[in-house]
Amino acid sequence: MAEALHNREADDRLIDERISIILRAGMVISAIVIAIGGLLYLLRHGGPVPDYRVFHGIAAPLTSVTGIVHSALQGSSAAIIQMGLLLLIATPVARVLFSVIAFWMERDFLYVVISGLVLLVLLYSLLVHGA
Repeated sequence: MAEALHNREADDRLIDERISIILRAGMVISAIVIAIGGLLYLLRHGGPVPDYRVFHGIAAPLTSVTGIVHSALQGSSAAIIQMGLLLLIATPVARVLFSVIAFWMERDFLYVVISGLVLLVLLYSLLVHGA
């Protein structure tokens, strides 16, 4: 019994470590992408003083995920910044997805259901209300 409890604690610690790696990596990668996009933006558009009297909306390609990815691959600095923000948003979603998988592997089905519901709410809010 004590050995099973020890194994359970070791498994939980391993899951916690992997979740922290996912969160840190997602944050660092998104920060690097945003910084690169910001630097490129300043190098290309840093000279002129913006005119705040006229509102300029966001470009059409930057309003969808596919448009952002396509524009970022073409070197658009604004799209690279947007891509970094998408990565930042995807980080907690990846964490919840990892939790669902980890709880499934541990056969902890109560937490699979709870984490699955959280994942569904996140995806619903991103895909339905974010569109």
